[in-house]
Amino acid sequence: MKPTVYFATDHAGYELKELLVAYVRDKLGYEVIDCGALSYDAEDDYPEFIAKAAAAVSAKPTQRAVILGGSGQGEAMVANRFSGVRATVYYGGNPEIIELSRTHNDANVLSLGARFLSETEACAVVEQWLALDFSGADRHVRRIKKIDQITR
Repeated sequence: MKPTVYFATDHAGYELKELLVAYVRDKLGYEVIDCGALSYDAEDDYPEFIAKAAAAVSAKPTQRAVILGGSGQGEAMVANRFSGVRATVYYGGNPEIIELSRTHNDANVLSLGARFLSETEACAVVEQWLALDFSGADRHVRRIKKIDQITR
């Protein structure tokens, strides 16, 4: 059984999120939980939606979430405030960063810059990211433990 994938965005990524939810659920066969936005509202604010997805991943860090925004930057900042969440940002370019985010950093949240990706690119990147596993190499486990120990 495939894990649950949480989705969240504000207005900037709403259309792409809708497409990705259907793609991940119907084509890739994952269970999907949509944390919003559930309708387009040009005045909404991303933190409330992103926090729902990040909280779910924080409660069970083996789960994954795909979050979207105009650039994906602010969304990742929100998600990374939650314990156990390791959000990575992708807005195009070399897709090797997707591989490294999973295999080296065990990223459990993928933050997409919706204004910089085509639908085709976004689907391909999400599919790639969901298919990858953490390498479990000692050096990467050690570094993640150090990340998790950082508090302010």
